[in-house]
Amino acid sequence: MNERKFALQPWAPRPDLKITGKIARRAETITIHYELRGDLAAVAVPPPADVPARRQGLWEETCFEFFLGAKNSPQYWEFNLSPAGHWNVYRFADYRRGMAEEAAFASLPFSFQRQPDSWLLTLEGDLAKIVPADQTLEVGISAVIKLPEGEATYWALSHPGPQPDFHRRDGFNVAL
Repeated sequence: MNERKFALQPWAPRPDLKITGKIARRAETITIHYELRGDLAAVAVPPPADVPARRQGLWEETCFEFFLGAKNSPQYWEFNLSPAGHWNVYRFADYRRGMAEEAAFASLPFSFQRQPDSWLLTLEGDLAKIVPADQTLEVGISAVIKLPEGEATYWALSHPGPQPDFHRRDGFNVAL
């Protein structure tokens, strides 16, 4: 198993919140755990959905994300996971080009739990639908945290550009 711990960095300083976790790959399975700690009352979270579904625009609210790119290929996938239970996966042909919902996924098995001092999000997914087990992946891990007054904060492993941009391949800093 190939496992890495991570700590996301905010685009602008947010000393009242901390996002950490770990990501692992075993053959065709990817597992990612996010943990959000800090002033949780300062985070706007959509209410839990009665029926979680594939939805557009999840990044406009609090959303945990990760990006997978096959090494030496411009193609990549964006996974969006809402604390409400909604999700989506997009496939891109190249940097922000050819965006399409990835039809290989009919659902994503993830959970969101509110603890007294933290929020936990965990996903275990089957990558065999999109990449072979022997393909090295470059991974970008990120989150959009929306504040009650409407401001969005942007979190990633790194912010290599002049503005927050989770799609930049130089921000896909984890190899699995």
